[in-house]
Amino acid sequence: MEDAYIVAYGRSAAGKAKGGAMAHERPDEVAAQVLKGVMNRVDGGFQPAMVEDVIVGNAFPESLQGQNIARTISMLAGMPESVPGQTVNRFCSSGLQTIAIAANQIRSRQADILAAGGVELMSAVPMGGNEPTNSPVLQDEDTGVSYPMGLTAEMVAEEYSVSRKDQDSYSVQSHQRAIKARDSGRFDDEIIPIDVNSVSYDENGPVVTKESFRTDELIRPDTNLETLEELPTIFKAGGTVTAASSAPLTDGTGFVILMSGNKVKELGVTPIARFVGYKAVGVDPKLMGIGPAYAIPEVLELTGLGVEDMDLIELNEAFASQTVATIREAGLDTEKTNVNGGAIALGHPLGASGAMLTARLLAEMKKRPASKYGMVTMCVGVGMGAAGVFEFIRD
Repeated sequence: MEDAYIVAYGRSAAGKAKGGAMAHERPDEVAAQVLKGVMNRVDGGFQPAMVEDVIVGNAFPESLQGQNIARTISMLAGMPESVPGQTVNRFCSSGLQTIAIAANQIRSRQADILAAGGVELMSAVPMGGNEPTNSPVLQDEDTGVSYPMGLTAEMVAEEYSVSRKDQDSYSVQSHQRAIKARDSGRFDDEIIPIDVNSVSYDENGPVVTKESFRTDELIRPDTNLETLEELPTIFKAGGTVTAASSAPLTDGTGFVILMSGNKVKELGVTPIARFVGYKAVGVDPKLMGIGPAYAIPEVLELTGLGVEDMDLIELNEAFASQTVATIREAGLDTEKTNVNGGAIALGHPLGASGAMLTARLLAEMKKRPASKYGMVTMCVGVGMGAAGVFEFIRD
């Protein structure tokens, strides 16, 4: 089997949906900027025309994100017409799923060079889509397919005994870690600056100017336990989940370039990480958030590794309740998990998160010479979980 290597990675800064830096942007245009920036990071004899497919994850591929957005991204990124594109949807794990698809194509010798990632501008499409529909049969059977994600977070909290205090404390930690990482420049290596439209108004109407966007804008440095304890619950009367213990609506995009071992040698490209394995699983849709606790042991069994072998873990924080429950159930080390904060502080742009977390994982592993194996994992809407393992390549 051919090895598949990540040879470049990058993400946009995470923007606040519905009023943040990317609120006036087209998803395909911002994604193209990041993809272009990531391709520019590949060394050796690589050329963008060598990419054999652009695989893009997206959770709501409609409206501005429709029309096979992967194809338009490849063209906007300046790639020749010969480079095709495909759009993939596994909801919150779409961005990680595309990396697995690309890696497995390379491992099976169906391709040598692929671009994979995700984009989600939640400013562009309403949560749930413009016309959300669910199977009436499954709804009548109360399978949980139409349960709001916040309600499933409440159900996880109840099922796994995650208290309001547990959730609030974890949320504070996420912001504290994120602000420390941002202020110390730990995100600089993974972020690709993009140009965005800034809109202001004068007596003649709107004034549009271009600005460079390069800093995550959802972190709240003043987050503290006392403030969070006063917040109302928002998904269930008498519940425990608040806006502060939920990932905010977010705009963002991220990409990696994958290459076969043979092509790495031929082009003189420096490999960054080896794709080791990936698993997606299904769980009760009513307990959607516990998905990673089931995906993690499966990917570890697949790869012949143990949880103790993971030097760093990026666990997507859709909600504090499911994050805490997963950490407990999967036996994760909190000192190795989300060391620079997570989605509660940094945002969760759905179909882009898996790719953005992969960039975050590899950027942090680069700074830790002793690290070898890392994992990206997340819960997925309608009752699924996913996890991918990577091996960082040292000289």
